[in-house]
Amino acid sequence: MVYHVGMKLYTKRGDDGHTDLIGGARVSKNHLRVGAYGAVDELNATIGLALADCQIDAIRSSLITVQCRLFDLGADLATPSSQKTLSSRLKADHIAELESQIDAASDRLEPLRHFILPGGTTLASRLHIARTVCRRAEREVVALAEHETLDPLAMVFLNRLADLLFAQARLANAEAGVADVPWRPDQ
Repeated sequence: MVYHVGMKLYTKRGDDGHTDLIGGARVSKNHLRVGAYGAVDELNATIGLALADCQIDAIRSSLITVQCRLFDLGADLATPSSQKTLSSRLKADHIAELESQIDAASDRLEPLRHFILPGGTTLASRLHIARTVCRRAEREVVALAEHETLDPLAMVFLNRLADLLFAQARLANAEAGVADVPWRPDQ
């Protein structure tokens, strides 16, 4: 919904537990589609929280672009298959862009030799939280895809994004001189 000057923020249309999809269809707020785009929206907000603490230009620029892509993905998910007249807003180039950023971050990091615990700097911790929210959003999209036809790029994008957020969390720690914390099963 686009809000205009003077338009109230609340519509009261969702008071009965239903919401409008793009195209006008109404569904329960518990619908798989609403869960999928809601999880993507939560991921976007979580990335916004990471951005609030981000002073690393490469990560900052990447996350701002990711937020725009997630908004596009949310719009795609909020459009029922029966209403789609345009192709998905996500493109294979967007996946390649994430992979390039993962490779660039990984090239600046020590190779992983063990599992690591989430944490370190505030930025790295926020990126790890975003990564886990991304994995949940991915699960929600997979659940929707089991019932409705979706562009497979949606799942690929979220899968790759979680990897990028992991690499960026490690990079945030490395840039701050904070070592990864290894998982030690005997502790």
